[in-house]
Amino acid sequence: MLKALKPLIFACGLAAMPAFAQVSVSVDTGKPGPVINKNVYGQFAEHLGTGIYGGLWVGQNSSIPNTRGWRNDVVGALKELKVPLVRWPGGCFADEYHWRDGIGARNKRPVKVNTHWGGVAEDNAVGTHEFFDLVEILGTEAYINGNLGSGTPQEMAEWLEYMTSDTKSSLAELRRKNGRKAPYKVAYFGIGNEAWGCGGNMKPEYYANLYNHYATFLKTPPDARPKMVASGGNDNDTRWTEVLSKEAARGTDGISFHYYTLPTGVWEKKGAATGFPESEWFSTMQQTLRMDQHIKQNVAILDKNDPEKKIGFYVDEWGTWYDVEPGTNPGFLFQRNTLRDAVVAALNFNIFHAHAERVRMTNIAQMVNVLQAMIITDKEKMLLTPTYHAYQMYIPFQDATSLPVAVDNDVAYSSNGKGVPGISATAARAKDGKVYIALVNTHPTRASDVTLNVAGLTVGGVAGQVLTADAMDAHNTFEKPQAIKPAPFSARAQDGKLTIKVPAKAVMVFAVEA
Repeated sequence: MLKALKPLIFACGLAAMPAFAQVSVSVDTGKPGPVINKNVYGQFAEHLGTGIYGGLWVGQNSSIPNTRGWRNDVVGALKELKVPLVRWPGGCFADEYHWRDGIGARNKRPVKVNTHWGGVAEDNAVGTHEFFDLVEILGTEAYINGNLGSGTPQEMAEWLEYMTSDTKSSLAELRRKNGRKAPYKVAYFGIGNEAWGCGGNMKPEYYANLYNHYATFLKTPPDARPKMVASGGNDNDTRWTEVLSKEAARGTDGISFHYYTLPTGVWEKKGAATGFPESEWFSTMQQTLRMDQHIKQNVAILDKNDPEKKIGFYVDEWGTWYDVEPGTNPGFLFQRNTLRDAVVAALNFNIFHAHAERVRMTNIAQMVNVLQAMIITDKEKMLLTPTYHAYQMYIPFQDATSLPVAVDNDVAYSSNGKGVPGISATAARAKDGKVYIALVNTHPTRASDVTLNVAGLTVGGVAGQVLTADAMDAHNTFEKPQAIKPAPFSARAQDGKLTIKVPAKAVMVFAVEA
C-alpha cells in the first residue's frame, strides 16, 4: 500500500506540498501523430573505460562465458531490451580511430594509446568484424562514426567500401580474406563527431565544407548506402543546425545533437551520483527538461530550412553526467546509476516522443559501465541498472504511433521560485494494437492521484509496471542486484472513472484495458 506522506519543508528551500497532488491526464486516440522511431531507443558503445573491454568483450579465451568473445550475460540482457541501434566506435574516440588498425589477426594489430579516455592501451581487439558480430548477435542495426578529425577522405571512403562493397575490389577481397564474405549492413554513417570540440575545434562553416568534401567520396552500392549524419551542435548552440541545414543538406539524413544532464550545470563540479541532497534531485530534473527547449529551437530552424522534413534531428549523445566515482580512473567516466537516472531517462523518452516527427534517433551515453549505463560489470559479475529497467518498460513505444496527451491541474514541483512539471506523460498505440501510457512523477516525496481520460476508448482499467524506491539514490549493487526493479501494477475504473495513484519519484508504463 502507498502511504500518504506528511508535508515537509526542506532546507534547500522547497515549498511545502500536500501529500497527494490531483492531476488529470487526457489522451485522444482519434488523432494519431507521427510514429515514434524505434531508433529513439538506440545505444552507444565507445572505446572508453570498461565500456567495451571487460564490459562487453572478454575475448574467446576468457573464463567468463562468451560467444566469440562477447559476454553471454551482457548480450542476453541487451537482447531483452530489444536494442534497435548501436553507435560505435565513438564519441571522441572515433576521430582518432583508424579502421585498418582493427582488422586482420588480433595478435598482429597495433597497440595504440587511448589519449581521450584514461591514457590506457588500446589493443584494437574489437574492430570492424567484431563489432558487426555483436550487431548480428543482438539483431540490431549499426551506426558507424567515421574519423574526420584525424583521418582523410580516402581513409573514410575506403572503410565504407570495405564494409559494404559486393564487388571484386581489393578492399572487398580483403574483407573476405578476413573472414566476411557478404557485405556488412551499415544503417547510419556519421561524418565526424563533436566537430566543435574534441573532433577538431571547428566552426560550423568550416565543418560544413569538410562534410561536403568527405561525403562526396563516400560511395556504396545503390542499395547499401547508409543514412548520412552530420555532426551538429550541443546545448544552446543552434548555429550548427542553421549552417548545416543550409550548407550540408544534400544527401544528409540527420544532424546530430549532444546534451548531457549535469545536476549543477557546471562541468568542473557536476554533482555526485549518490548521496546527493534533494536540491540536486530538483536541479537534475530542471536541467534534463531543458532537452525539450533545445529540440524546439533546433526543430524551428529545420522547419524553416527543410520544410519537406527530409532531415532528422538525432540526439546521438545524451544522459546524466556526474562526478566520477571516487577511487576510479577519471578518464573512465564510471558513475553509479540510481532511481534518479531512471526518472531522467523516462522524462527524455517523453520529450523525444513529443518531437517524433524530427527526432528519429537518439543514443544514450553509454551502454555498459560508462556514464548512464544500462549494465554494470565487475569481472564475472553483472547487474542491471534502474536505467536499464526504464528502457525495458518503454519497449512498447518502439515504432508505436504517438497520441496527443494533455496534462491538466498539475501541481508543479517547485524550488526557490522555479518549478518543473510534477507529472510528465506520453501515450501511443503500439504495434500490438494496444494503447500504452507512461507517467513520470518528478517529485521525490509527493505522490499524485492521476485521473485518466482516454477519448475513443472505453477504459475498464490499466495494467503494467511501476519503478520506484524509498531513497532518491536507490541503486543496485553486486551484493543486492535487485534492490530496485519494476513491480507489477494494475488499476480498475470505478463508476466510469479511473484514478491511478502514482508514487513519488516513479516511472509507470501501462496498457489500457477494456
